[in-house]
Amino acid sequence: MVKILILALLLAGCTTSGGSFCAVEHPIRPTKSEVAALSDASVSAILAHNEKGQKLCGWKP
Repeated sequence: MVKILILALLLAGCTTSGGSFCAVEHPIRPTKSEVAALSDASVSAILAHNEKGQKLCGWKP
């Protein structure tokens, strides 16, 4: 849970004045132990982020 909070704070601080989603974002790939500790809302947010990257940037699962 602490890792997710730190990740959220780091991402919140990463603002840019330009650039595409694909230029500034990367897939979120938590480990199995991290997934086990995530809330349903966090899992949904990660899935939504990664699905957006698949559509816009061609990320592979």
